[in-house]
Amino acid sequence: MNITKINRAFTVIYSFAFFGICSLFFALVVFPLAKVFVKREQRRDYLCTLIHDSWAFFTNFMEATDSIKLNISEADRDYLYSLRGKVIVANHPSFIDIVLLIGLIPHSLCIVKKEVKKNIIMSNIVTSLYLINDEDNEKLKQEAKEALEAGYNIVIFPSGTRTLENEELKLHKGAASIAIHSDADIIPLHIGCDYKFLAKNQKIYDAGEKPVNYTISVNEKISIADYKNLNLNEIKLRNLINSVMKELICKKVN
Repeated sequence: MNITKINRAFTVIYSFAFFGICSLFFALVVFPLAKVFVKREQRRDYLCTLIHDSWAFFTNFMEATDSIKLNISEADRDYLYSLRGKVIVANHPSFIDIVLLIGLIPHSLCIVKKEVKKNIIMSNIVTSLYLINDEDNEKLKQEAKEALEAGYNIVIFPSGTRTLENEELKLHKGAASIAIHSDADIIPLHIGCDYKFLAKNQKIYDAGEKPVNYTISVNEKISIADYKNLNLNEIKLRNLINSVMKELICKKVN
């Protein structure tokens, strides 16, 4: 490993150590205090804003340390900032995709696996703020509908996990089901990286020799009302939306 790669590895590890310490402070101090001092009806909005601001700060921190470069047009940035009550879907090439997206999009929640509740750092955060996929699909769809109707966006990676380069994208049914159940439009995003970084099965210190360029672009909105007007049964409707969603989140916008 040459000196450039060693410096890059140190920088990325340092960035994630900083993120981990901040997350632990939030989980053990800030979120418990919020449960005491912030009214229940205001708590989700307060915590959602707090995570948005802190993850936007972390994104800026990673840019300042030359770990990454985030490329997004001002028009797309403003559009994402203005979204309310939308299902936001994207491809999932790297570990920090959710951090980048929630840092860009305020009033956003995400769906996490039930196993995350056992994580000492994330448990307080996810149980206080996010939607937990505990295998009760009807409960999850109803909770998502209520959140969307309250003006929150829900960020979902339909593949369910990070995808490897040149791997065929396979989508789960959750994002389409939630959008259909909630009558919420879907906003497809494409996340591009100029080389593999924090990918599935890749070590954190394998950071290359230069800052990775992330490019985030917004593709055409999927209007649920338009698809419901086709009068398909739910399975055919969900499959059609999944097919369109797959095409759009893989679409690179020049």
